[in-house]
Amino acid sequence: MIILVDTNIALDFLTMRQPFYNDARKVIRLCASEKVQGFIAFHSLPNIFYILRKSHSDADRRKMLRKLCLVLHVTGASHERVCSAIERDDFSDFEDCLQDECAKEVSADYIVTRNIGDFQSAKVKAITPQDLLEMIGS
Repeated sequence: MIILVDTNIALDFLTMRQPFYNDARKVIRLCASEKVQGFIAFHSLPNIFYILRKSHSDADRRKMLRKLCLVLHVTGASHERVCSAIERDDFSDFEDCLQDECAKEVSADYIVTRNIGDFQSAKVKAITPQDLLEMIGS
């Protein structure tokens, strides 16, 4: 199974954000154990780095991203997919549309996110961490 981990799940894991941390940790562990092949969108990394700027030092943020990249493969979207995303008006948030395009780029089975509603128009099915854990039996 191939998944794209949405930015919010990565942040839940890295910051131990409650009450979401335990499920995010289990998702990341599934990827680390290679039971699931996990990807993260290239553009999620600078977003994470920026979001954590007020609460974590530059060195700590780089350490967090290194840790994440040991487990998740980084993917981007081709020129064609980005151009496609620009033309799609079925997403209210362009960043979520790019997540969908990155998921398509790696032929992901699912986008794992807490914000299912943001992905109503996604070509790749969005599921919650709990949904994934139930599917895998973890």
